[in-house]
Amino acid sequence: MARPMDEIRWQDLEIGGAVSEPGSSREYKTGSWRSLLPVVDKDQCIRCGVCWLFCPDAAINQSEDGHFQTDVEYCKGCGICARECPVGCISMVIEEY
Repeated sequence: MARPMDEIRWQDLEIGGAVSEPGSSREYKTGSWRSLLPVVDKDQCIRCGVCWLFCPDAAINQSEDGHFQTDVEYCKGCGICARECPVGCISMVIEEY
């Protein structure tokens, strides 16, 4: 059973540093770490899926109309999607709370 993070010291970590159970990543909403948010210009988007392919957090999903959208609960704002977009339709904007 996983222990609460405030009870874990670095000396207790397994090799690789994993302290959660396999398959538990959906429990940890990481979007609050973000300061930049990817915004897709749907008029320029060619629906190629490169953003989805390169997203390290699996935070991009395809909508019913074929466009790709960001799951803000998991997007950390790394900007990889914007950098890899072949048509430049993704802009990273400062997120306002």
